[in-house]
Amino acid sequence: MVKVTNLSKSYGEVVAVKGLSFELEKGKIYGFLGPNGAGKSTTMNIMTGYIAPSAGTVVVNGHDIRKEPEKAKQNIGYLPELPPLYTDMRVGEYITFAQELKKVPRDSRPEELSKILKLTGLEEYEYRMIRNLSKGYKQRVGLAQALVGDPEVIILDEPTVGLDPQQIIEMRNLMRSLREEHIVILSTHILTEVNEVCDEVLIISNGELAARGTPDELESKLEKKTRIDIEVLGSEDKICDALKNVDSIDRILSGDRVLYAKTANDDENTAKPEGTADSGDSVKITVETSSEDDIRTDVAKALAAAALPVLSMNVESSSMEDVFLSVTQQTRGRIGENDISDDAEGSDESSEDSDESAADEPDSDVSESDDKKGDEE
Repeated sequence: MVKVTNLSKSYGEVVAVKGLSFELEKGKIYGFLGPNGAGKSTTMNIMTGYIAPSAGTVVVNGHDIRKEPEKAKQNIGYLPELPPLYTDMRVGEYITFAQELKKVPRDSRPEELSKILKLTGLEEYEYRMIRNLSKGYKQRVGLAQALVGDPEVIILDEPTVGLDPQQIIEMRNLMRSLREEHIVILSTHILTEVNEVCDEVLIISNGELAARGTPDELESKLEKKTRIDIEVLGSEDKICDALKNVDSIDRILSGDRVLYAKTANDDENTAKPEGTADSGDSVKITVETSSEDDIRTDVAKALAAAALPVLSMNVESSSMEDVFLSVTQQTRGRIGENDISDDAEGSDESSEDSDESAADEPDSDVSESDDKKGDEE
């Protein structure tokens, strides 16, 4: 178990983390979300023992990170966004080095090495030089070092950045396989990934725990808004006239312009629909509704009655992205001044990494003479 109690961190007058408290249990993957500068990286750095808190405690598997740092850190495996690899080492050699640092008993190292290589799909690359591996396989090596010592807690910071779609699927499957024996904390900006793999979500905003729950629970708390994107042959004014009679419609939009709004507050910002259009021209609009019923049939009938042919109709319901924006928007004005220790959580460096091509196999244009030369040495 991980228990964080009244955790705070200040840098002079700047408060990065404010009285943060939560508990995490084995058998779950926890999504750790927050805007840039919200205190997310600071919290993770405190949990790993990299920096000390100004106040509060972090207890990992019964060990206080400040009072028993060595024992606490033995229960933590950490994969940073940029894995700390020694590229002149071979894969197996590097993992063995990590075992030495974590003081894994010498007689159990070969068995653990074999287990970790199999789990991370690196069995065939044990004797490869790390520098010759692709981005995806370097990420696997970074994960392998995080698994050394069979830690209670595994913290993964943006583990899929720069990976190709197939490698992302493999990494997600690997994360799921870890949940049974570990507490897995996933820090990511990819909200679809949270929906795919996380059992619970913690949203940090302005240094505080703004929301917590399963993805479904958080989405259920959000005011349900369904958006229907429609492409119609006709003009905006005729489309609005036809759809105003559908009671379930709250708003009609064209891009960012509000063409029609049921409520008085929105009505003040309503733009006048554009006039006529040629019979062959199509118009794209968005209809918003808070109704739980499927109103597509009513929309289609209203447009058909006005002789406005529908070319396409797509439904988009509230998502984790909507939850994230709703939870954090109240403190958005202060974000950016809050956490001076965060490195913009994946700004310049991560964007450069994202541009790298990640092949499934080690780079083919690198000669294996390096490997052979290393064997001779």
